[in-house]
Order: sequence, then structure tokens, then C-alpha cells
Amino acid sequence: MKFYFVLGLSFFVAACSSNNVKKDNSLKQYFDENKVQGCFALMDNGTGAFTVFNLARYRDSAYQPGATFDIVNSLIGLQTGKIVNDSMVVKWDGVQRTDSAWNKDLNMFQAFRVSSAPYYQEVARRIGNDTMQLWMDTLKYGAKTIHDKVKINAAVDSFWMNNKLKITPDQQLGLVKRLYFDQLPFFKSYQEVVKRAMAMENNTNTRLAYKSGFGNLENDNLLGWIVGWIEENKHVYFFVLNTETPDQNADLKTIQLKMIGDILKKLNFFNGKM
Repeated sequence: MKFYFVLGLSFFVAACSSNNVKKDNSLKQYFDENKVQGCFALMDNGTGAFTVFNLARYRDSAYQPGATFDIVNSLIGLQTGKIVNDSMVVKWDGVQRTDSAWNKDLNMFQAFRVSSAPYYQEVARRIGNDTMQLWMDTLKYGAKTIHDKVKINAAVDSFWMNNKLKITPDQQLGLVKRLYFDQLPFFKSYQEVVKRAMAMENNTNTRLAYKSGFGNLENDNLLGWIVGWIEENKHVYFFVLNTETPDQNADLKTIQLKMIGDILKKLNFFNGKM
């Protein structure tokens, strides 16, 4: 096994304080019009300034990461050799699932882009409970715990989807910021692999990278995440969008993609002004 621990770089909090935060309540309109609750934050890396809607939720409330955990699962898999490279295929188990994009053989790059739960569950099983917990402790990822205190040997292949492990939006933003700058305790080449998988738009004016994730909260509300960064004029900004709704029929994936586009446009992205 290959391990590479960097102590002192293992916390993700993005240094959000009252001195560098602008509360932007005008962003509430995007949550209201899409009938969701949640929060949004954008960090200007050049100045360290934050633009935040719903600061209390952003800073203090924690939720399961859903498929945003694919970022860390990929990094651990690559670092430990359980994922050979982003072309490594995990064979489809033949089980028909609701998301048809999962019902075939997938390599890591493909699985990451479609948030394939079966792929990353298999990766987690190959990593194993002890090694996974060791990395959670080293990274100080969210609440770190991947199992119940009583059921120590709980399944390693579902803790990021069943509310066992929780993370705050602030910690999520801090994670992708460190990933962007290759500051996580993994080989730089592996961090580059994950960043390539996150890249969704790359043109002359804008580079946009993100990972989405979804799940159900304990109260059965649908939960959604989008976390990543946007670069314009070689200047990088990090963002996180966290939403929830009691509407079990809501297409939260479509809603969130629309919201992140609308919010970033409201904040003057995509028009060459940043």
C-alpha cells in the first residue's frame, strides 16, 4: 500500500469569519423560486473575501456528502492502489438501477462524472474499513466517523450516503480549495486526475469545475450539493451550493445546475467582468 500523509494540512475549514464575509440576502430569490432551502458561498481566493447566503447553515450545519465524497474516495483509491488510474474499469454487476448511466461497465473518469454509486461502493470495499477510517482521521474529513459507535464493523460501502458521515458546507469549500492547490495529503498526480474529472467547462474566458451529490436526510428531505471552483481571467473563486427540499419528486439535479448558473451570473461571472 502507498500512503503519503502530510500533517498540518489535514483540516478543511475555509477561514470564514465576520471580518471577511459579505452576507448577500439577494441570493434568497434563487432558493425561493426553486422552492428549496439551503445556502451558498463564494470565496475570492485573491482577497479571501466570502459572499454568503445563509451564513449559519454554511458554517455550522453538517450533512451527508453524497456523491461529493467521490472526490475523496477517488483520491484514497488512487493513493492506496485500489484505483490504478482513471481508466480502471469496474464491471457492472448486472443489477438494473434507476440511473441507467450506472448500468454498464465504467472506468473511474466515467463513474465520477455520472456519480456512480456502485463503482464507488466497490472502490470503498476494496479500500476497507480500517484504511478508510485512517484516512478520515488523517484528513479530519467532516465528523470523520464512518460507522456507529456500537456497530464498529458497519458497511464501508455506504457511510457517505446514509447520514453516518457528515460535513459542513464550509468544510466542503475548504476541501476543494486545497485540492485546487494540490495541498491535500495525496500525490500531486492523483489530485490532478480528480481535478480533470471535475472539469466541466474550459474555454478562453472561463474554467468551471465542480462535483455534485445528492441524498436523503434523516427527515426524508432530498439533499443536494454542488462544490467546486470557477476561474475567469486567471483568477480563481471557490463555491459551494447546498440545498434541500421536502418534495420527493423534485429534480434536484436540474434545479441545482440552474441555480449555480443563475447565481454565478448574478455575481458577474460568464460575462467577462470578473
